[in-house]
Amino acid sequence: MYTFDSKIRYTECDMDGVLTVESLVDYFQDCSTFQTQLGPATMEELKKDGLAWVISSWQIVINRLPKLGEDVTIGTVPYQIKGFIGLRNFFMDTKNGERVAIANSMWSLIDLEKGIPVRANEMILKTYPLDEKLPMDYSARKILKPEGVPSLDGGTKKIGLHHLDTNNHVNNGQYIRIALQSLEKLFAEGKIGSRISDKKEKIQIRVEYRQQAHLGDEIKIAVIETDECYIICLNDENNNSYAVVEIKDL
Repeated sequence: MYTFDSKIRYTECDMDGVLTVESLVDYFQDCSTFQTQLGPATMEELKKDGLAWVISSWQIVINRLPKLGEDVTIGTVPYQIKGFIGLRNFFMDTKNGERVAIANSMWSLIDLEKGIPVRANEMILKTYPLDEKLPMDYSARKILKPEGVPSLDGGTKKIGLHHLDTNNHVNNGQYIRIALQSLEKLFAEGKIGSRISDKKEKIQIRVEYRQQAHLGDEIKIAVIETDECYIICLNDENNNSYAVVEIKDL
């Protein structure tokens, strides 16, 4: 397990002074990066070999989003590395021990030049001591789209420099942000019945990443509303998904 302490900052909050979902994801991603930088398989060492960890899926359960100024502890628990796949939990707790959010994630170790998965070596295994996975209600990683349910046009989003990470791919939290923005737009237009994009507590977000988007790509957004959830498909020009996001009340 690796943890670090922080305080919710003004720049991480929405207009209500509450941590945004994308900032929560950034905290989790920073936590895994901080652990990586303890080494020996730092980002710099991985880059020498042309390798990087690429996320395949998220399951994020938000009990509540903390407010401006709250002291929090962010942690990550790698619990399985097998072949090229790594599984890890994340959490955010308050200083009083309240678990405001918990997550599960799956990552793949990729040769960036060849675009193929690579088995984790001893240096990588040493970087991520394994621990017991955290208790949570684990969902399937694959998001299934319901048959026969029409989708709504959620608009388009062209990828700019601000969407990218150090691998020159769209940062995984940006896909969630784009999905939430599309729901906000459709709610404002009266095309969906719930403003789930603005909820501060008791929601679950799952993301399945299917291909990488790059600078200049245009994402076409299709939104499916069901009785249980919203499914947001972030597609390329051929309607193949970059990512599929599911958001639901708990």
